[in-house]
Amino acid sequence: MTKKSSQTVLKVVDLHKRFGDLHVLRGINTEVWKGEVLVIIGPSGSGKSTFLRCINMLDEPTDGEIYLDDVLINDYALKKNEFQRHINSVRTRMGMVFQQFNLFPHMTALDNVLEAPTSVLKMGKAKARKIGLELLERVGLGDKANVYPESLSGGQKQRVAIARALAMQPEVMLFDEVTSALDPELVGGVLKVMKSLAEEGMTMIVVTHEMGFAREVGDRLIFMDDGLIVEEGDPTDILANPREERTKDFLREVL
Repeated sequence: MTKKSSQTVLKVVDLHKRFGDLHVLRGINTEVWKGEVLVIIGPSGSGKSTFLRCINMLDEPTDGEIYLDDVLINDYALKKNEFQRHINSVRTRMGMVFQQFNLFPHMTALDNVLEAPTSVLKMGKAKARKIGLELLERVGLGDKANVYPESLSGGQKQRVAIARALAMQPEVMLFDEVTSALDPELVGGVLKVMKSLAEEGMTMIVVTHEMGFAREVGDRLIFMDDGLIVEEGDPTDILANPREERTKDFLREVL
């Protein structure tokens, strides 16, 4: 049963991204509804990660518009200082978890989680610590609060990274191939956390190669290739009976 509402949280209109002569995104149009889990699959180089990075402006779109709750994210009409404040504000509302964990090695797991809410949101340390401990417990690492990243497994580091993103209390979570750098036996713990977030109604955009997760947790699936959305719809339907030949070719390789 889908968890999404009729409220649009994110809207992307004719999104293009060029790196010099390389046209990576070639006109992406989609909407994401509150509580929806949108799963994006596709071959390497298809533009999936660039799409996520454009959404939170780590990569600036070349053309097109991105809206968060009807507010234009890439509003280039703003003056430079206003634009940067605007982007910083947008980023507090969108959490992003990357393939690489990017934890601060000199900080404990708890301190990694506390850094953003205390420095960016100016949250009091006592409140932030309470939230941080609750989040580590939520991702199954309540006993690792005072452990440094070098003593954590890859899967544990990724779960700390998820807790760190959640500490900003985001409206939308972006996941970019978060299990692809993990040993196979560590993948399950991370996917379990992501599944629990979906069940709690978190709006999520997930770039992944985990087809079981896409089928079980996704509300909608997009297959991207060559900077375009080739096919989208119900994950179970697409994975079982893809319509487009390019989708069929890809799924034959990965399933």
